[in-house]
Amino acid sequence: MISATSLAAALGLPTPTAEQAAVIEGPIEPMLVVAGAGAGKTETMAARVVWLVANQLIGPDEILGLTFTRKAASELGARIRRRLSMLSGSPALRSWDPDGTLAARLRGADPEVSTYHAYAGRLISDYGLLLPVEPNSTLLSETELWQLAFSLVANWPDELHTAKVPASVTEAVLKLYGEMAEHLVDIDDLARAGSDLYEMIPTLPKGPKQRGGPNQALLKIRDVIDERRELIPMVTALAEAMREQSALDFGSQMSLAARLVVGNPEVVAAERKAFRAVLLDEYQDTGHSQRVLLSTLFGGTSRDAPVAVTAVGDPIQSIYGWRGASAANLPRFAGDFPAADGSPADRRELLTSWRNAEVVLRLANHVSAELRRRGIPVSVLRARPDAPSGSAHIALTETVVDEREWIADAIETRWRAAENDGQAPPTTAILVRRNEDSAPLAAELERRGIPAEVVGIGGLLHVPEVTDVVSTLRLMADPMAGTAAMRLLTGARWRLGAADLAALWRRAAELAAEEIAAAGGAVTSREQLDAALDAVLPTEVVDRAGIADAVVDPGDPSRYSPDGYARIRAFGAQLESLRRRIGQPLPELVADVENTIGVGVEAQIRARRMRGAITGREHLDAFAEYVTRYADRRGADLPGLLAFLETAETIEKGLEPGRIEVAEQRVQILTVHAAKGLEWDVVAIPHLCHNIFPGGKAETTWLGSARELPGELRGDLAIAAEQGSAHPEGYPVLDLHAVTDRKELEDTIATYKEAIADRRLEEDRRLLYVALTRARHDLLISAHHWSESGDKPRGGSEFFTELLTAISDAVDDPTVESGGLVVDVLAPEPDDGAPNPLAERVLAAPWPADPLAGRRDGVRAAADLVLAEIAARDAPALFDTDGAPESDGDPDLSDEITAWEAEVSALLVEREASNQALVEVELPTHLSVSQLVELDADEAEFARRLRRPTPFRPNPTARRGTAFHAWVERWFGATRLLDIDELPGAADATATPDADLDALRDAFLASPWANRSPSEVEVPFETVIAGIVVRGRIDAVFADPDGGWTVIDWKTGVVPEPARRESLFIQLAAYRIAWAQLAGVPVDRVRAAFHYVRSGHTLAADELPDESVLAAKLARAPQ
Repeated sequence: MISATSLAAALGLPTPTAEQAAVIEGPIEPMLVVAGAGAGKTETMAARVVWLVANQLIGPDEILGLTFTRKAASELGARIRRRLSMLSGSPALRSWDPDGTLAARLRGADPEVSTYHAYAGRLISDYGLLLPVEPNSTLLSETELWQLAFSLVANWPDELHTAKVPASVTEAVLKLYGEMAEHLVDIDDLARAGSDLYEMIPTLPKGPKQRGGPNQALLKIRDVIDERRELIPMVTALAEAMREQSALDFGSQMSLAARLVVGNPEVVAAERKAFRAVLLDEYQDTGHSQRVLLSTLFGGTSRDAPVAVTAVGDPIQSIYGWRGASAANLPRFAGDFPAADGSPADRRELLTSWRNAEVVLRLANHVSAELRRRGIPVSVLRARPDAPSGSAHIALTETVVDEREWIADAIETRWRAAENDGQAPPTTAILVRRNEDSAPLAAELERRGIPAEVVGIGGLLHVPEVTDVVSTLRLMADPMAGTAAMRLLTGARWRLGAADLAALWRRAAELAAEEIAAAGGAVTSREQLDAALDAVLPTEVVDRAGIADAVVDPGDPSRYSPDGYARIRAFGAQLESLRRRIGQPLPELVADVENTIGVGVEAQIRARRMRGAITGREHLDAFAEYVTRYADRRGADLPGLLAFLETAETIEKGLEPGRIEVAEQRVQILTVHAAKGLEWDVVAIPHLCHNIFPGGKAETTWLGSARELPGELRGDLAIAAEQGSAHPEGYPVLDLHAVTDRKELEDTIATYKEAIADRRLEEDRRLLYVALTRARHDLLISAHHWSESGDKPRGGSEFFTELLTAISDAVDDPTVESGGLVVDVLAPEPDDGAPNPLAERVLAAPWPADPLAGRRDGVRAAADLVLAEIAARDAPALFDTDGAPESDGDPDLSDEITAWEAEVSALLVEREASNQALVEVELPTHLSVSQLVELDADEAEFARRLRRPTPFRPNPTARRGTAFHAWVERWFGATRLLDIDELPGAADATATPDADLDALRDAFLASPWANRSPSEVEVPFETVIAGIVVRGRIDAVFADPDGGWTVIDWKTGVVPEPARRESLFIQLAAYRIAWAQLAGVPVDRVRAAFHYVRSGHTLAADELPDESVLAAKLARAPQ
């Protein structure tokens, strides 16, 4: 048997610790691995897979890896494939595998690694007809599901006894629908739930010293149960509507997969036969339906071959209880996945943190001690042997403004020190508990010249450049969209002042009154106009007055300032121009709006100021992807898109801005939940104040809200017998068996509600632990007494006091090592009745805000230089007609035709002159790899397309190439990480494989590449060359026996002539540089080639340009 240590040495990997080796070399039986924050669980899981394969205990195609996010699945899959590829190329393999059996298996197989939901979707696709469910059911987003439910509620034909508005009823129906799916609850179970309590309230006898009947609190519980039962028909109707439309959401997808395997043993047998090793990542975040699905498939005792199920999790990092996750699944694992002899599954721990400094771990362990005291079975994390000491600074300031300044000072000190040492600044994050705390912190940093980025907060639709695009779309579609118009008019582009806005609004009201009066008679005088305005209710004028109409027809110029009138006219002309092009396909329309209003340029300029290697287009590109996805729907149009976005703004909190990556050269500000799985050198945790962290919002219960699933129906109840613990994890149980009177009932319910509140507090403590363990080296912890509003001070929360005490005690005790622990500020508690010092501040700011404040003179001087240079070139402007020949003027023609002829002649002359002028085109700040090739091949044509972009004609060959790429990805297993509808061209209805695709498949299978296992497939990248961000996607990367790499790009066309190859090799050069950076290896260790599938020819260059050559090419391009 090959040991984990020998295997690591043969692959050139670090030697595993004793803890890691115990996990890696575990038997082919279920095993629970409790891995603390930063304990190297992903590396250990990948090493276990390679150990099992190297010892030929399982094959590479018998591995199933499941995790929660596509990013995590991609990282785990890439690491496993890379290790297997290294094993395939290792010289040691020849001695371990003399007959070549293992080598053959490594070449022809690939593990399946995906998200939990993607795996459930695959089961439904393969076996859904057994339920029956359509295998090709449509997966609805949260927004789409809300739209369907709202339509059902708003058009409900039956009587409904409620004072709630349709939106609130919709939320209640969806919450019940989702929780029923998560906990595998049937409609009949929901109808019966709470019946015992319902009957007890009016029938129990009075308790000691009680008078009369049940109190209002108990009667309210009966009302809530009645209200929930009244919602049941709507929940049923929603489920039926989903079935009729062959639609699923994420919750019902997992629920159906669980029901599928529970009711169909043949599915279980097939999956157990297919997979002999199963890796379950972040198991503490799985819900009840996932537990049932996985334990039914791979748990229990069976006569079949055992399955090596390895679940990895950390109960202290279970922070997603609000969305159905249950840390109770970890202690239940031993019983759900017993060993072959029926004994509980083995439990092992990874307790060495490879991430955190000693001081950081000391505080994290201190915070988690309370959770361990309450019975959570997890040991204390320890630092790695060479871990730095690190530091933790804590401060309690007088006001929140002082707190922001303290945080900014601390970050600025560290950044300036790095700059003075000639080093990059430390990666830095500020982790907030509430969204609204982000913007002021970002403003304080940027005031000091430190670039800050608010990540993912508020959602994609609240990112400024996206909001401007959506506002313009709303105004194009609806002249009454006053809010959208006001945003644009008062924004950085048009900067309309208060007086001009008031005049514009009066003009809008006049236009509305004229329209209303016109319906009943002409308005011929100012007096009649005033009477018409007075006759209309103010609310009606507001509804009818379209400010967009006033922008197009502003009326008398004397009402406005000269600059204001000019801006209004320019904005109106822009809006009218866009409206004339409103018939474009939605993706092209959105791109047109973006280019017209110039937000892309603004975003890129802002990105340059932030100094990071980003383009600034990330959010705009993410929004464009959503629009493209929506446009694929039948009947998609602009009003429908706007309705979809409006729903998404509230239901999905504005759409997800995309996956979060740790950034350099800027401070990132994000929520603690969003920071899970990430790490920074410096982490600040602000506002550990009362009712902020931990939060002060009361937990709703099923006793007080009809939208909550009754506790007795939940699958994650804290039942001691199931977990073998006196302090079981899970949702509290309401035990009414011993209740004999109403007083005991009231006391039991009060205790039950306290238990639910304690559970919420525990989750906040877990959240603090996650926040602390994001820091590699330095922690900044703070709180304040006075917020910007309120007449009572907040002060530090119990969490802050706990940390402050730990730090102070260590500092004051000479026998305890306290290096790196610092109490920076400790403001005294305000006197009783003291006024809020921030309440008396007078805040003043100019309006409209000047985006060039402080640098307007410099920008104006630069603009004047540009204008002067343009004028010196003597190139004609768009409407210049100097030099145009006068019309011959046939007296027999009408004046109108003569005017037409003159105009056409002028346009022709202008066109001829413009064709002779040299027009310079600025090179964009970001290029795709294909654009890089085009630039090298034909600089003039590339510039022309940049200046006047036009879409390419639909190309059957390109569609065939897309289909082939999709097939190759499926062959290599990559489509398990990427949904097929996200592939390029998948939305094209005509992009179906044709007869020629079969020939391409056969040719590929005959090539040597088909039998090799790639380390990576479909690798997206961004790299910076000469200040230009180059983007692309690498088709496949293979590890070579000599330790190098080969990057391959599949081509479905013909091999080019030698004369055309030089420009094409630019693409390979970019891929080569990008992979070298991604893999952290020298460029000369990376080879790159095209494989022309049809001919079976692999084309490689004798020598590829390096980064300096590409930079020189970009430098020669027109700027």
